[in-house]
Amino acid sequence: MSTVAYFYDPDVGNFHYGPGHPMKPHRISLTHSLVLRYGLHKKMKLYRPYQATERDMCRFHSDDYIQFLSSVTPQNVQNFTKYLSLYNVGEDCPVFDGMFDFCKMYTGASLEGAVKLNNNQCDIAINWSGGLHHAKKYEASGFCYVNDIVIAILELLKYHPRVLYIDIDIHHGDGVQEAFYLTDRVMSVSFHKYGQYFFPGTGDMYEVGAESGRYYSVNVPLLTGIDDASYMQVFKPIISSVMEYYRPTAVVLQCGADSLGSDRLGCFNLSIKGHGECVEYVKSFNLPLLVLGGGGYTKRNVARCWTYETAVLLEEQISNEIPFNEYLEYFGPDFSLHPEIFTKQENQNTRQYLENIKSTVLDNLKMLTAAPSVQMQDVPSDLLCLETTEETDPDVRNSTDDLDK
Repeated sequence: MSTVAYFYDPDVGNFHYGPGHPMKPHRISLTHSLVLRYGLHKKMKLYRPYQATERDMCRFHSDDYIQFLSSVTPQNVQNFTKYLSLYNVGEDCPVFDGMFDFCKMYTGASLEGAVKLNNNQCDIAINWSGGLHHAKKYEASGFCYVNDIVIAILELLKYHPRVLYIDIDIHHGDGVQEAFYLTDRVMSVSFHKYGQYFFPGTGDMYEVGAESGRYYSVNVPLLTGIDDASYMQVFKPIISSVMEYYRPTAVVLQCGADSLGSDRLGCFNLSIKGHGECVEYVKSFNLPLLVLGGGGYTKRNVARCWTYETAVLLEEQISNEIPFNEYLEYFGPDFSLHPEIFTKQENQNTRQYLENIKSTVLDNLKMLTAAPSVQMQDVPSDLLCLETTEETDPDVRNSTDDLDK
């Protein structure tokens, strides 16, 4: 039985990107509420996570960009006008109250998950507030400001010769791919909608990496309307081959829930069970696993999906009937964990289209000489002191001072 560590900051769901913005951190509060009501917290170690510092963030991002994020607020934004376009902050990535605190919370949780995995304190680490895969070294992108995934992977690389990154968000994991495009230490595998100017416009099958990283970027471009059966037709064989050829020693899985049917911004038709089957399959390889959130813009379905996947990671069966909780009205009229997903689009992914992609990807994997190894080296010290976080009991109200001690 795997030891699962779960990171949750009670304040992370209280941030607002602004009226009408599709990204709603509140979905993390909904998810956590269901996790508690289903009693899943009793089966795992709960942590109030570390908050990332500017220094942590600058392991990937540029100093001036992080300096800007930590300084700009809705009150002083007019003093930073010339920097907004430079750092791509504005419409998709607005300046909102507490923006930098939000970044510190979700990034710190992913980073601490990586540290706990490195120290064998858990087999699986879950941070549903993380997975913001579009953020770039010098700029914000696609609702993402700080790329917690890249920062967590850099931490894992202190102990792991090869880290595999898997992305099942509907959008291409461009920020992570770009960060590791030239290295064989990280393989990034992204399954996403591609074409028709769909954001971010990258992730073509022929983006395979460059220099030492050639063939270590794997992209699976999918068309509108893909369903569970078609998704599995490519997901399982590709992940199985990646495991065989790359032999990773740790895995990071981004579980963006905007690939579900009926998502406000998505156009796929995965069911919650189908999405969860991907998580279950990745878990079956029994490697140290960091599980992160990501996209997902129909809050009630995001909460259902990530709660179900928490249960999958714990190998727990949970009832389809949603237990009473403070957000119950969100889950009507059926109040079930697996509502019927109504298909908005027909599946444009023909069997032949998927077979072509699969064979191209598998041919590329055969180009890998062997799993890359790393020369022995001194391991840099852990970035954060593990003593700072203690397990918290969700049923006990501790004062913030006690928790922070």
